[in-house]
Amino acid sequence: MTKKRAIVLAAGKGTRMKTELPKCAFPILKKPMVEYIIENLEHSVVDETVVVIGHQREVFEKMLGDRVSFAIQEAQQGTGHACLATSALLEGKAGTTLILLGDMPLINNKLINKILNAHENSNNDLTVVTAEFDNPKGYGRIVRNQYGRIQAIVEDADCTKEQKAIKEINTGIYAVDNEQLFRYLPQIELNRRKGEYYLTDIVALMQKDCHIGTFAMRDAYRVMGVNDLYNASVAEKHLREDINKRHMLNGVSIINPETVTIGHNVTIDPGVTIHPNTTITGDSAVGENAVIGPNSEIHNAIIRPDVHVRHSLVFDSEVMERTTVGPFAHVRSGAVIGPDNRIGNFVEIKKTTTGPNTKAAHLAYIGDTDVGHSVNFGAGSVTVNFDGVEKHKTTIGNDVFIGCNTNLIAPITIDDNVFIAAGSTVTKNVPKGALAIARNKQINKEDYVKHLIRPRHNHNGQK
Repeated sequence: MTKKRAIVLAAGKGTRMKTELPKCAFPILKKPMVEYIIENLEHSVVDETVVVIGHQREVFEKMLGDRVSFAIQEAQQGTGHACLATSALLEGKAGTTLILLGDMPLINNKLINKILNAHENSNNDLTVVTAEFDNPKGYGRIVRNQYGRIQAIVEDADCTKEQKAIKEINTGIYAVDNEQLFRYLPQIELNRRKGEYYLTDIVALMQKDCHIGTFAMRDAYRVMGVNDLYNASVAEKHLREDINKRHMLNGVSIINPETVTIGHNVTIDPGVTIHPNTTITGDSAVGENAVIGPNSEIHNAIIRPDVHVRHSLVFDSEVMERTTVGPFAHVRSGAVIGPDNRIGNFVEIKKTTTGPNTKAAHLAYIGDTDVGHSVNFGAGSVTVNFDGVEKHKTTIGNDVFIGCNTNLIAPITIDDNVFIAAGSTVTKNVPKGALAIARNKQINKEDYVKHLIRPRHNHNGQK
């Protein structure tokens, strides 16, 4: 079996993106675009991947870790120079190498496999992936001889008037015999006008002695590069449509799908309903018969079956079966909401676990807390977890009733079967079965207000 490798070119700065991030690390649907390529390579027939990095290389080293090998392009001198930077890792090795640009997030593992299979089945030394664009401006043109064989790739800026009329373009993707690649890479000459070594020049060098073929893309949009923020928005649109279609064909009901964004790594069971203006991203998972939205955002969260999330945010948390979240709730930072809970209007829950049948119907903050089953938080309840320097924990047992406008000053423990009177500020632990009242005694002073009211005058100045 022929060894298959990939080179991903990700060393460029990408000044047209106008961001501090290197271009290939720019997020598309909240995930760096180069990660789409690496994930699809991992699910393809490719055995080994080398990523060429340069500008802000530490970003890629942290992001990809040991999933890939890295080659360093110290000075960005073009695609030919970038490929040559991998020579210490790849030169002299037999097999096929796939060369990809790191700003193509729409390419998928099926397409990668098709390109490699076509290359090997055709016994090519080099296969150039091409596409036809009605407006090919900015792309290198595929120049063929009278017999239709590829002779060269000419960059847009170097094209003659006749060559500019060619609609077949170079996508920047190649499959090549690895030993031939490193035989011809050192022969590429510097382009004086740009001060770069063009990988495209390898076609003219190889066409005399090698077998060169092309692979024509049917869906040209899949090889679009992201060079600016407008391109990023177009790539997101295509990704969104692909992902939503896949989920709908798998039994997920998406209402008004053009307003719904689902990330590449999200898993959704059949029977889920997603309402408009909803975003689900990261490593999120949604269980069967859940209803998400409208106007909700889920990120890196697990939503169990039969959960309803409406007009709310759930980040880095888990919501158990048959629980309702929202409207206008915020669940975050490792919260685990138990089954049959109700997390209602304007409730924020952070770094908290709750047991079954617990309710916080409205206007509450519950942070850094362990909550048992069948607990009721009245409106305005707050676990006061921050003393100005450190966060502290609150522990609440089972069958606890917390009255409206109650403050629980952490660290504090509320035992089972406790009733806390409304308006209390509780600073001490409450034992099992107790009633806690922590408020000043009400005092009514009869006829007090009339002494504070000044006489009123009419418009004529009369009392």
